[in-house]
Amino acid sequence: MEQTVSNQISIRPAVPSDTATILHFINELAIYEKEPDAVKTDENAILKTLFSEGATAHSVICLEGDTAIGFAVYFYNYSTWLGKNGLYLEDLYVSADSRGKGAGKKIMQYLAKQALEKDCGRFEWVVLDWNKPAIDFYDSIGAKPQNEWIIYRLTGQELIDFANQ
Repeated sequence: MEQTVSNQISIRPAVPSDTATILHFINELAIYEKEPDAVKTDENAILKTLFSEGATAHSVICLEGDTAIGFAVYFYNYSTWLGKNGLYLEDLYVSADSRGKGAGKKIMQYLAKQALEKDCGRFEWVVLDWNKPAIDFYDSIGAKPQNEWIIYRLTGQELIDFANQ
């Protein structure tokens, strides 16, 4: 489902030939989030996890004309209380020189429509507590923070150690 919007901005599902572009945006996002050394993925991993048969994560590319200016990665989760899937936005990024043109909003609207088409009960994401521009944007579109929840994570050696207890 391709969606064209004002200012020559369009959103389309990512395809395997977008792998290098997705990695580029992941690295830009890591720099923006002050974690430039945290990216451990490569083009092969992206190709496998986003585009292989049975892939559970998906991506979209945001274009201005023919130039990629942003991306998002999302997947479907499940709400036991709603008895429905939800759409979970893992990452959204628009290049610094392309911000303020409505690209982020168009990506979010595209994904909201995707959630409705798939009969999802929720569209959720997290934001870093210091990212005021993103928080202000999410507030402006009517999203509500879920402050009562604390994210927990097992990764790396802690994940290995716990799994092998």
